[in-house]
Amino acid sequence: MSMVPPSLLCLGLCLSQSTWAQKGTLPLPRITALPGSTVPAKSPVTLLCQGPKQAEGYRISRVGSPEPMDKEEQIMSRKTNTLSIAAVTTDKTGLYHCSYQRGGHWSQFSDPLQLVMTGAYDKPSLSSMAGTVVAPGETVKLQCFSKINHDVFILTKEDGDHVTQNQSSVPQDRGRQAIFLLNPVSSTQAGTYRCYGAFLNNPYVWSQPSDPLQLQVEAPTAWHPSVETQVRLSLAALLLLVMVVLLAEAWCSRGGPSVKSDEPPPQWTDKHR
Repeated sequence: MSMVPPSLLCLGLCLSQSTWAQKGTLPLPRITALPGSTVPAKSPVTLLCQGPKQAEGYRISRVGSPEPMDKEEQIMSRKTNTLSIAAVTTDKTGLYHCSYQRGGHWSQFSDPLQLVMTGAYDKPSLSSMAGTVVAPGETVKLQCFSKINHDVFILTKEDGDHVTQNQSSVPQDRGRQAIFLLNPVSSTQAGTYRCYGAFLNNPYVWSQPSDPLQLQVEAPTAWHPSVETQVRLSLAALLLLVMVVLLAEAWCSRGGPSVKSDEPPPQWTDKHR
């Protein structure tokens, strides 16, 4: 078995890394928002670009925004991988992505992050047409309604698996509504839900959130009596046993059932007439 000198091995790794970088195969970064990507109006938010430790510079921008022509100037001013927005307004909403530089090459952009501002319109209402306590396997319909003629409604789940669903609205009782189906519902879908309204011409500006709806998914359980109930049932059984014993004693004291005899009944004589 031939041995490869360490110097040649290091050179091969460096060349392969350089080739991967030139082909745009650097690992994709990941962009997140702190404390979250759904932000009340005029609240602060920080966008974080997560790349490798060896990254030399970062760029965070809205999707579709023109990139600076002078990359060197951008690198010098973007040594940090965060972008802080002091107050989220309508013009700050949209899709954001990020990339990083390593070995003189830029990575591809991350998957986009949707930055949403809430609180632009009055809150809609959210209700469950099957109640808030349901059994697994049932079909649950969540109704989001508003008197504002929103084009779409958005349903969000705040705990556990964070889920967001969009649904076009339809006319309903001098307003608009959307029905969100959970079919079949499972225990993982239990949690706190809210809904928002929005317009198609400004999809990243939402209404105030609806009041929370707490959905419980519980399987039918067998009856387990309390300790007090168990004591009462035991006393009732004891009283029933005592009554059976007393009835048996009374029955026996009366001689029990009549005994049949094969002897013929006594004949009446003249003395008895």
